[in-house]
Amino acid sequence: MGKCARHPERETRFQCLKHGTWMCEECLSCRDSQIYCKNRSACPIWYIEKRKKRHKYGPAADGRGLQRQSEL
Repeated sequence: MGKCARHPERETRFQCLKHGTWMCEECLSCRDSQIYCKNRSACPIWYIEKRKKRHKYGPAADGRGLQRQSEL
């Protein structure tokens, strides 16, 4: 466990494996979501952020909920 980079008074269990920064749940987001990250397949931050987007915007947020024009 570490201390959040933005909120040093908060203990957290989330660490960015690429940048080595600790983030509390309020700060939790992928810093380079459009840039390659070799740790992404095992990154809890990436999955939590993806789940939040899916919950907020629906299944289309991750591209899997889109339909082809021919299917409509």
